[in-house]
Amino acid sequence: MNYKEIQKTYRYLQAFYFFAFFSFGSLFPLLSVFLEQEKGLSHTQIGMIIAALPIVTIFIQPIWGMISDYTRRPRRLLIIAAITASVLGVIYPEMQTFLTLLFGMLVIAMFQSAIVPLSDSLSLSFVQANNKQYGNIRLWGAVGFAVAVFTLGQVTEVTNSLSWVFYFFSGGLIFALFTLKSFPKQGDAVSVSFRSGLKTLSKQKPFLIFLASNFLVFGPVLANNYYFGTFILSVGGTLSGVGIAFLFAAGSEAPFMKFSQQVIDRFGIFNILLLSSSVSFARWLLYFFEPSSAIVYATTIVQGISVGLYIPAALILVRELAPSSVRATAVGLYSAVGNGMGNAFFTFMGGVLIDHFSVFGMYGFFSMMTAIGIVLIYVVSLQKNKAMVLQRG
Repeated sequence: MNYKEIQKTYRYLQAFYFFAFFSFGSLFPLLSVFLEQEKGLSHTQIGMIIAALPIVTIFIQPIWGMISDYTRRPRRLLIIAAITASVLGVIYPEMQTFLTLLFGMLVIAMFQSAIVPLSDSLSLSFVQANNKQYGNIRLWGAVGFAVAVFTLGQVTEVTNSLSWVFYFFSGGLIFALFTLKSFPKQGDAVSVSFRSGLKTLSKQKPFLIFLASNFLVFGPVLANNYYFGTFILSVGGTLSGVGIAFLFAAGSEAPFMKFSQQVIDRFGIFNILLLSSSVSFARWLLYFFEPSSAIVYATTIVQGISVGLYIPAALILVRELAPSSVRATAVGLYSAVGNGMGNAFFTFMGGVLIDHFSVFGMYGFFSMMTAIGIVLIYVVSLQKNKAMVLQRG
C-alpha cells in the first residue's frame, strides 16, 4: 500500500469505529430505561436481559474467532454480523413478553458480539503493518458512543418514545458497513491453541491475580453503562439529561486514550492503573450517598481517567504479564473475564440490588468490589517488582 492508500484506510477504520460505537451508544445506555418504561419489566428481569449480552459474548466470541481463523475472511464475517444485528434491532421493539425480549436480546448478542473482536483483528493487523497507533483509531469509538447517547437523549425526550434507540442502533451499523470497502481483507492468524495457552497462563500467578482485579474493577464500569440512565432519572434528571451526562462521560475518554501511552510511559503502568481504579471507586462511593444531579453531571468527566487510561494500561499489562507465545490468548482471556464475566455478574447483581434496595445501594456494592480490586492491583505490582529484583540479582 502506498502512503495515500494507507491514510485512506486509516480514516475508514476511524469512521467504522465511530459508527459502530455510535450504534452501541444508541442502545446500551438507554436499554434498561426502555425495558422499564416501555415494557414494564422489573429491574431483576432487566438485569437478566442485559446480562445476556456479556454471557453470550463469552461463549460466542471464540466461535466467531475460530470461523475467522478458518475462513481468513474477517471482513466478510463482519458484514454478515453487522447486517444481521441491524435487522434484529429493528424487530426487537415489537416484542412484548419477558421471554421474547430475553430471547431477542440473546440473538442480537450472538451477532453484535462479533463486531468488536473482528474489527480489532483487522485494525491491529493494519496498525502493526503500517506503524500507526490503535489508540487513535479506538478513540473515535468513544466519540461515536458519546454523540449517540447525547443525540438519543434529545430525540427520546422530544418524541417521548424510547423505541428510537433500536432504530439508531440499526442505522449506526448500516453506516458502519459503508466504511468496510477500504478495510484490510485479513486479520492476524492465531499461532497457539487456546487450550495450550490456558495451560501456560494458569501457571502465571500475577496474571491470574490481575484477571481477578479486572473482574472487580472493570465489571462495575461496564454495568454502569446500562444503569447510569436509571441513576440520572433517580436524582431528578431527564432523558435529555442522560444524553448530556453520557456525552461528558464517554466524550472525556477520547483525549485520555489519545495520550495514554505518553502518560503511562511517564508515570508507570501500575501508578496509572491504581489512579484510574481509585477514581472509579471514588465515583461509585459518591453515588452511594445520593448526590444532586448537578454533582453527578460535574463528575461524569472523570470517566476519562477511570476508563480512558485504564483500558490501554490494562491491555499493556496483560501483554507484559503473559509469555510472548500466548499473548493473544491472554488478551482474549482478559476480555472474557472483564468484558464478559465481570460485565454479566455486575449487570445482573445491579438489577437485583436496585429491586431490593435502590440504585444508590447498587453503587455502594460497586465501590466495595472496586476497593478489593485496587488491593489486588497493588499485590500484582509488588509481585512484579519482586520478580524484577530477582532477575537483576
